[in-house]
Amino acid sequence: MKLIVGLGNPTDKHKNNRHNIGFMVIDKLIDDLKAFDISKKEFKGELYKSPKTLLLKPQTYMNLSGESVQAVCHYYKIDIEDVIVVHDELDIEFGRVKIKRGGSTGGHNGLKSIDKHCDKEYLRVRVGIGKPQNKEVVAHVLSDFSKEESECLQKVIDFSAKLSLELLTNDLKDVQNGFSSKKSLC
Repeated sequence: MKLIVGLGNPTDKHKNNRHNIGFMVIDKLIDDLKAFDISKKEFKGELYKSPKTLLLKPQTYMNLSGESVQAVCHYYKIDIEDVIVVHDELDIEFGRVKIKRGGSTGGHNGLKSIDKHCDKEYLRVRVGIGKPQNKEVVAHVLSDFSKEESECLQKVIDFSAKLSLELLTNDLKDVQNGFSSKKSLC
């Protein structure tokens, strides 16, 4: 069994925030895979199951995401190498998506929490949201996508979902070669 985790913050207030791009990708995968809800209180998140994959939206708020990931991995005996985390990435321009295994958190509190509770050798689907113009990072990640970004957002979500599914069954290097993101999707 493999686990795809989308990072975000619960509540409707945060639904369309840049920080919730991971939740948006999981919502797309839930629909595409016709996954069904198997959430339990101890998972601290919304957990969905399709035949070979679990999909998780931690409900702990971003800074405690690792608690939810750890609970699901422990319950289903999932190795950290079989976890894919979809998250927003400030250091990548909007419209681009990159993948890697492990590495630095780049200051991302959701990744810090997962590293602390689980380890850092999971796969990452890094969805670009770009750097803020005014350097106020928190305000940027907790703001909604601009009108211009919203016009391309579905392409980014679709691509990120497809990339996540490819990582379930293919080697990282093969997926990196097949899904080069040298140019923007927008």
